[in-house]
Amino acid sequence: MTDLSLTQTAQQNADVLKGNVTCVAAVAFFSLGFPAAEILLQSWGALSLIAVRNALGAILILLVWLSFEGIRAARKAPWLRGIWIGALGFGSGSTLLVFTQSLTDPVVTALAAATMPVSGVALEVVLDGRRLTFWFVSGVVLVLAGGFIATGINLSDAGFGLGAVIGLLASALFAWGSRATVKNLPGLSSLGMTTVTSIGMMGFCIAAYCVGVFFETPGTNIPVIDTKSVGLMIVYSCVALAISQVLWIRGVGGLGIGVASFHLNAAPFYVMLILLAMGGDWNWQQAIGAAVLATGVIVAQRRNGKSKTVATP
Repeated sequence: MTDLSLTQTAQQNADVLKGNVTCVAAVAFFSLGFPAAEILLQSWGALSLIAVRNALGAILILLVWLSFEGIRAARKAPWLRGIWIGALGFGSGSTLLVFTQSLTDPVVTALAAATMPVSGVALEVVLDGRRLTFWFVSGVVLVLAGGFIATGINLSDAGFGLGAVIGLLASALFAWGSRATVKNLPGLSSLGMTTVTSIGMMGFCIAAYCVGVFFETPGTNIPVIDTKSVGLMIVYSCVALAISQVLWIRGVGGLGIGVASFHLNAAPFYVMLILLAMGGDWNWQQAIGAAVLATGVIVAQRRNGKSKTVATP
């Protein structure tokens, strides 16, 4: 192997490592939102909470983008395309997950979310021509198994019907939105991509909330705001959404939606660590699931001959 080949291989390995670390950080920050949301949902309606959370997160991302890259970058951005991707992929996806939980239960909702790697891989196979190597398929199987273990899903307890179908559609929309963001918004930085799609996500969720208010549907109530709810909302919107979304888009750009989506199944383990830091208990099932998942991520990125991880520009 020539020095040039060795250098290229080393650079590829470094890029893959960077992409994985970025996705780990993204999902870790994202996981901070679950404990916050659990408390907020005791007084907030689901649609109102999502609308306010996405609005605050999108505004923060926009302000950060403008401060770093200026108004010129914003003027050149493909806003219509970005808003469309954000509304359809992230806005409708998050809203449909709410309906999934309202029609079913947390078990089915978690199961639907855990199938996102399947949607991500399917998109890469159909649209990007990814080769399904032995190692990659083995990694997918391990990731799904690890995700189900970490989530604590008992398939015998999950009822499959309309709610489950909606949940699977939500998972597929998230995967599509992530891929479309890095594929169809050329010339933008990761921060810029995240901004324009987050504005679309915000618009969709605000529209869904307004429709809910008009038809007087459940989940649109907004409680009296106090200091505790403000702090929790900052964590939920600014940390678990704004920071994690920027890192997530960057991770997808480096690894591709297939491998990047594997990391989302580790969210239950990160939530357990967060609760552990708050005085909770260690959960061996989630720890074992995370270990199986991590093994799957490593196995999936093992190269067969000249095959390599599909990365997006």
